[in-house]
Amino acid sequence: MEHSVLKRAKPRAIQQWGRHMSNSKYFRYRPAHRAIKCMVAVIGLFGATPALAATTTTTFTTQITLSATCVINSASTLNFGNQGVLAANVDQTSTIQVACTDTTPYNIGLDAGTGSGATVATRKMTSGGATVSYSLYSDSAHTTVWGATIGTDTVAATGNGTGQNYTIYGRVPPQTTPAPGTYSDTITVTVTY
Repeated sequence: MEHSVLKRAKPRAIQQWGRHMSNSKYFRYRPAHRAIKCMVAVIGLFGATPALAATTTTTFTTQITLSATCVINSASTLNFGNQGVLAANVDQTSTIQVACTDTTPYNIGLDAGTGSGATVATRKMTSGGATVSYSLYSDSAHTTVWGATIGTDTVAATGNGTGQNYTIYGRVPPQTTPAPGTYSDTITVTVTY
């Protein structure tokens, strides 16, 4: 008999506990239950991801100062090749490449070379004490001698910010042919800007 009473009482006790759990007054007067509620609230607070909606901005300046500048990128060898008796014109070309900042005016000059007694009109390739005369021109017709005097015989141009090519037209005219050998000269290129 006692055992059956307990079995009947058990569901009633569970029902009373459920009513107490759903009753806010029950929690108000029971510290253990209030602590559980607080823990749930704290977990919810730290588990939430805040929405980032605000922004702030600033600016900064970038700057570069370019000065008028020219560089000689290259100057190829003017090679007249292998020749025998110099009885006719021997014509060959070479190229100078110059790069200047955009809109920068400049002049390209060629000196007389290192041959003894040479001028810009008649330059001299040498081998020992012997020479071979030749000339350098700025035009394919071989009429405009390319020299070093600005405003007279240099080549004038304006930079465009990239490499610009200029052709040197060389000519060895007919002349008394000296002894066999390799004849050479060194020309200095000067860019004035």
